[in-house]
Amino acid sequence: MHETREALTNDQPDRRPPVKRLIAYLLDNIILDFQGDLSLDAVRDFLREDDSREARALIAKLVEDRGTDDMMIALADCLQEYIRTGINEELVKEQIRTYSES
Repeated sequence: MHETREALTNDQPDRRPPVKRLIAYLLDNIILDFQGDLSLDAVRDFLREDDSREARALIAKLVEDRGTDDMMIALADCLQEYIRTGINEELVKEQIRTYSES
């Protein structure tokens, strides 16, 4: 049986009830992914009427990275830590801004 990361990182046994251990395991191992294909052209279409500094920085970063693959992977990785607390529009916007500035 698999144990949670928390149980593996310390020497004390996990004393949570089995259902809570299962939930912790699932939350620790959930994978966030995006459905469909998001091309650079699609991003440009979404941002066509947005002349903000953020939109321009994102397009420039995506052109530099030669597509959206790196952004999608980075975004999924960064949002992973918010599974327990919730993912909302503001958080996604913040993570896209962080990616654009990296």
